[in-house]
Amino acid sequence: MTTDHTRTTPAVELRSDGTADQETLAYARTKIDAVLSRPGLPAVSGEVRILRAVAHHAGHPWSATADLHIGGRQVVVTVPGEATATEAVDRLQDRLRRQTDRAAEAWSDGRRAATPPWRGGRPQSHGTDGDTADEGSRPA
Repeated sequence: MTTDHTRTTPAVELRSDGTADQETLAYARTKIDAVLSRPGLPAVSGEVRILRAVAHHAGHPWSATADLHIGGRQVVVTVPGEATATEAVDRLQDRLRRQTDRAAEAWSDGRRAATPPWRGGRPQSHGTDGDTADEGSRPA
């Protein structure tokens, strides 16, 4: 039995501060969907914001931020300042692709971050083969 896990549009909201025109928002939606709609990616939700600085003297007024949940993992990507909105969106797409690749890899491998010992997790040794130390092999 096979199942199809593809989605037509991820549940990601695109917001702007009002100064971005419809063409820029359509461009951003296309770029974001290209990253988040690919097969093999777990469920994605969250929001992307495109903002323009209010200060008229700012040389790089455009910034973009993505705050997403991919599977059970939170991914936050920021682009602090670019000269144009399309440059900010392009840089956001590049950074978002790298972060979603990492989240998808961790999700598919079933890897989880280890719980630290002070939160009740088991301490792990850092042996050469990556296995934890055997309790019986320690000297008494």
